[in-house]
Amino acid sequence: MKRAVLAMVAFGLCGIVSPAQAQTGDWGAANLAVLKRWVAMAPMDALPAPSDSALKKAEASGDQAAITSAADDLALRLARMHLLGCATAAERKGWNIEDSDKAMDLPGLLKGSLQAGTLDAFFVSLRPRDPEYAVLQSAYASETDEKTRAAISRNMERWRWMPISLGADHVLVNAAAFEAGLWREGRKVGTWKVIVGKTSTPTPVFNTVITGVNLNPWWEIPASIVRESVGALVRRSPSTARARGYVWEGGRYRQKPGPTNSLGQMKLVMPNRYSVYMHDTPSKNLFERDVRAFSHGCIRTGDAIGYAATLLEGVKTREEVDAIVASGKSTVVDLSRPLPIYIAYFTAVSDGQGGVKILPDVYGRDTRISTSHGGCV
Repeated sequence: MKRAVLAMVAFGLCGIVSPAQAQTGDWGAANLAVLKRWVAMAPMDALPAPSDSALKKAEASGDQAAITSAADDLALRLARMHLLGCATAAERKGWNIEDSDKAMDLPGLLKGSLQAGTLDAFFVSLRPRDPEYAVLQSAYASETDEKTRAAISRNMERWRWMPISLGADHVLVNAAAFEAGLWREGRKVGTWKVIVGKTSTPTPVFNTVITGVNLNPWWEIPASIVRESVGALVRRSPSTARARGYVWEGGRYRQKPGPTNSLGQMKLVMPNRYSVYMHDTPSKNLFERDVRAFSHGCIRTGDAIGYAATLLEGVKTREEVDAIVASGKSTVVDLSRPLPIYIAYFTAVSDGQGGVKILPDVYGRDTRISTSHGGCV
């Protein structure tokens, strides 16, 4: 069921209301007071307070139709800011997480909240629901250092680019933290160290679904890596290439399954247009580094077999996973149901004690996001 429909049920609506119908909402004194309070509170979410000059002018005229029109416009502008953020297209460049919230019927939801007297709930429901956002919001309110406040503000904005809800079950990879987390039924059940792309080949920001786990995978070697190293090795030293498992067949370069395979002994089945995957690696020593930006873009995962077994709980036991790995045979095991995965980038995160820690901006992406709110003012 669409999020918008769920939200409309929460507000007591019977169906979708068109934008034109939203113009007839009840903007009495009580609802106007709530709206003005939310406009004044916008800076608490690191948002600009939208101009209320048109509403003030309408109120001074005493024309109820003008008041309704101005209040609708102001409320919807503020709602879109909470829901989608204020960044320009240039600031969002490279953020490729699909957000179905853009299709939400805000005019219809606004009308329903006005009729039900739940305007506060309407605005609250448009904020990101992940607990990380609440931690950032709290820290932003009390932080006095301008540089730190700017970092928190940018990351609050990034959260507005995410879906309001990531789902009760999901994986979130934070490339800036070199970490992946798994949530089940709304609770974080595990964290794994990851290695991400080098600064020259950064891990992209995107979302997809995990449908299965490939144990003992073949590596389909990307053309860029063939050009960089593998192609020359196969041509110049065939015996060395064979010893490393590299083969040329069917017009493509591949690497056989095995403990020296560049994908290690596990790769997630997570279709995406970037050919970026979570997988194992034979270079386990790199997980001991604090800054782990070493790959060509893929996400190498610490304790990869343990991670795979956790994803496959209810489908395969750890013993069964280990047996498949020991067999050396390339095997794909489907998850019980697709699991959303978000590959994101947050440089201000919870420190686990109610505060916030600022991470190094390894990819230099923070400076792309202005704190002047160019997309909203």
